Amino acid sequence: KAAASTSRVFELLAIEPEIVDKPDAEAPERIDWRISFKEVEFSYDPGVPIIKGISFDVEPGQVVALVGPTGAGKTTISNLIPRFYDVQTGSIRIGGHDVRDLKTDFLRENIASVLQDVFLFHGSVRDNILFGRPDATEGEMIEAARTANAEEFICHLPGGYDAMIGERGVRLSGGQKQRLSIARAVLKDAPILILDEATSSVDAETESLIQEAIQNLTHNRTTVVIAHRLSTIRKADRIIVLEDGRIAESGSHNELMDVDGLYARMVKRQDLSRSWQITGAAAKAAD
Repeated sequence: KAAASTSRVFELLAIEPEIVDKPDAEAPERIDWRISFKEVEFSYDPGVPIIKGISFDVEPGQVVALVGPTGAGKTTISNLIPRFYDVQTGSIRIGGHDVRDLKTDFLRENIASVLQDVFLFHGSVRDNILFGRPDATEGEMIEAARTANAEEFICHLPGGYDAMIGERGVRLSGGQKQRLSIARAVLKDAPILILDEATSSVDAETESLIQEAIQNLTHNRTTVVIAHRLSTIRKADRIIVLEDGRIAESGSHNELMDVDGLYARMVKRQDLSRSWQITGAAAKAAD
């Protein structure tokens, strides 16, 4: 069994990554962290385009939200920024540099992600926060946890920062895992933030704590938000509405509501869904 397992491990280690640095890839000392998509097209399978000629800019320090129906291409766009995949047509630039001309280590060191599906390792709370920046001091780690509104629950865990959280954080609640993920991003202190809205599966009190932590995290960072709950992105600098891999609408919340297009219909549907109620047996009988 050990020999068979070892063979499979070595097969995995021998796989060559598809994304590699160019021989002359650079890591600029100074860069303004503007994100620019220029006529980007991308497909996972040949002949089945997911992103179709998308162009938009995110200025340094801006918050831009991506919204749209399931399958519109929101997550794909977020995966193209740190170059998990290469575009087939067009270009993605950061600070004027094509991401394919930057060293991947440099690119990914300067991007932090807070995803809806948090991945935590089997280890201590300390290990999981320090994963964002292993050389951080104890004081910096604790300050990051405090900024993420995670310190209170951490201190109540047996062992505090040394508490073991189990595989994928199985011993923590959804809100606690999310705040650890935010603490990790705070500690990394990257200038670009990719945020997949993380409050849809937690209770109201935890949601408030997470929203406050996210507000702290997005300050002065170039931020791309994948938004599912539209009420959370009404104050974004710009909202980009995607449909079938293309930009259908773009503007502020008020501008898009005035247009009364796809975004306005999505907002109205979500507002209506909040008033939906399950009727109990007694109420049915009374009717």
